[in-house]
Amino acid sequence: MTVPLTSETLPASAPGQPIAEHYSTLPGQLRAALGSIPVLIAFVMFVLIIIVAVCAPLLGTVDPVAINPAERLAKVSSAHWLGTDAFGRDTYSRALYGARVSLIVGIGATVMSLIAGLFIGVIAGYFRFADGIIMRVMDGIMAIPGILLAIALVSLTGGSLVTVLVAITIPEIPRVVRLVRGVILSVRAEPYVEAAVSLGTRVRTILWRHMIPNTIAPLIVQGTYIFAAAILTEATLSFLGAGLPPEIPSWGNMMSEGRMYFRLLPGLILYPGILLALTLLCVNILGDVLRDVLDPRMAKKS
Repeated sequence: MTVPLTSETLPASAPGQPIAEHYSTLPGQLRAALGSIPVLIAFVMFVLIIIVAVCAPLLGTVDPVAINPAERLAKVSSAHWLGTDAFGRDTYSRALYGARVSLIVGIGATVMSLIAGLFIGVIAGYFRFADGIIMRVMDGIMAIPGILLAIALVSLTGGSLVTVLVAITIPEIPRVVRLVRGVILSVRAEPYVEAAVSLGTRVRTILWRHMIPNTIAPLIVQGTYIFAAAILTEATLSFLGAGLPPEIPSWGNMMSEGRMYFRLLPGLILYPGILLALTLLCVNILGDVLRDVLDPRMAKKS
């Protein structure tokens, strides 16, 4: 019996057998990757950072924004586990809440840039008439250094969490657009997509069924790097005084306020700096693992 060729009988993704076999073994590859000691340590530490951020109100000893001039620049004690800053605020509690701020910025910037980049990239990759205009705009945004663009946006609109999120997201969108556009152009040339077009399949069906699923794996990997870059950018902006308001406990603000007292209390910079470095290291290691696992070509080289 011959099955008629329709859009429903076409595969939803690239039909290459090696790629299909690769994705069918993903759970095993993830378990093998976590068997590596450095990767396992990075994974456990990142989970602990998430737990600390979520449970900051329970783990903190005092209010992170409470000012106590009588205890300014206090050293480590039973009342203040990591001492206090120049305003008498508890360094330990502020460090805990700084993890929450960093994760909010990282997750928010990642989600917004991936959604916007996916939408724009699909339009640029599939509709040829819009490709030139969209990519020239993206090239113009990429020509401006991301940190300078973020500083300009924050300076014009004022420092707030929403403003910082938007300022960090905009420079990341062109990178996602270029990635998605490349995937869409590659998938569009596949025979099964050309067959779906020749059969008169609706554009919406082609995009949702045949093209967008192929962008998921690259976007997950790209998202890990955007996550790390967003956290670092927020810390840089706050350190330069162009990020979150000083009263918000973020690692960048803590290092900015503590640099004048580095010789007296180096922990004011070292504690948030170490937490920031560990967070970025864990995210980058896990991002490399996801890249190796989700990309069949990388797995083949390994």
